[in-house]
Amino acid sequence: MPARFVYWMNVSVDGYIEAEPGEHGGPDAPGWIRIDEQLHQEFNDRARAMTMSVEGRVVRDMMDPYWPDARTDESALPVEREYGEIWTTQPKVLVSRSRTSADHDTTVIGADGDAIERLAQIREEGSGDVGVGGANVATQLLDAGLLDELLLFVHPAVLGRGRPLFDPPASGTRPPLLLDLLETRSFDNGVVMHRYDIRR
Repeated sequence: MPARFVYWMNVSVDGYIEAEPGEHGGPDAPGWIRIDEQLHQEFNDRARAMTMSVEGRVVRDMMDPYWPDARTDESALPVEREYGEIWTTQPKVLVSRSRTSADHDTTVIGADGDAIERLAQIREEGSGDVGVGGANVATQLLDAGLLDELLLFVHPAVLGRGRPLFDPPASGTRPPLLLDLLETRSFDNGVVMHRYDIRR
């Protein structure tokens, strides 16, 4: 059985992942993203269960060097040090036009015409859940029919503008994305997790 590509994202109630360009949910998360210790532990548990992660360059720049450094930062919370260890040691694929190398068990593939073929091969030859970080990569996987699951952490905020969960299609229109709910969980801070299987 092939691996499953799981697009994992913090999102507003109205479906945006950032209000302003470059805004994200990392160490410098904007105020609308609510990450407390309970939610962070859920992130840790989900990440630990994944066999690999696939990231775009923007997500990668957000993660590194913050999380590798967090492993030994005594001022960080235990859940942050734990996540730093999980992320740093997990196998990763970086999809980038501008970077040709990366540390921490990372394979780099160019964001060109061959990228989707390489990712399809990784999916076919892999196993378990593979986390996908970044709207650009997730959109390409969606349009290639390679995205299997959405893992959405819906934060109690309505942004009214910004970058949506998926980028617009390169040409034409995209048919409605039909989903089957696999799991849901509410957190004390008002965030609700929705896990969906993408119908073929």
